[in-house]
Amino acid sequence: MTEAAEARRSPEFPGRAAGATAPVIVVGLDGSPASWDAFSWAAGEAARTGGALIAVHASPGLEPAAAFCVPLDYAAADRARQEFARQLAAEAAQRARDACVPLRFVRETGGVTRALASVARSAGADVVVVGRSAKMLHRLAGSPGRRLACRHDAPVVVVVP
Repeated sequence: MTEAAEARRSPEFPGRAAGATAPVIVVGLDGSPASWDAFSWAAGEAARTGGALIAVHASPGLEPAAAFCVPLDYAAADRARQEFARQLAAEAAQRARDACVPLRFVRETGGVTRALASVARSAGADVVVVGRSAKMLHRLAGSPGRRLACRHDAPVVVVVP
């Protein structure tokens, strides 16, 4: 590993000591069955390699209803997103404990691809893991896995159940 790559490592993420070779694995988590499959694969890989796991949950920056000028209680929507993220974090922590791997849960605001790429870059991730998208729009416009692979931030694994 080069000095430049080591300098990219962020101290707030679980990572490696200088010169260590344990991988940092970033996984996208949205609560869908496909994302839990990806989390399980990533946790297994972290356990096999002695690596650290960073689970990233991306929340939308703008409510879809706002695009159509529909009245919305933004505070209630934000509380619901925060509660959902807390539930995901608790479930992820339990699954990581069961797999005996260190976990860091990160909640980002914005698009999934941007959030995963940003965390992967700041943590110096060795691999980014996502589940296969079931959304029809992603088949037409490109899935997060495909968009991440095009960015070249880190190798990407798309887990297909």
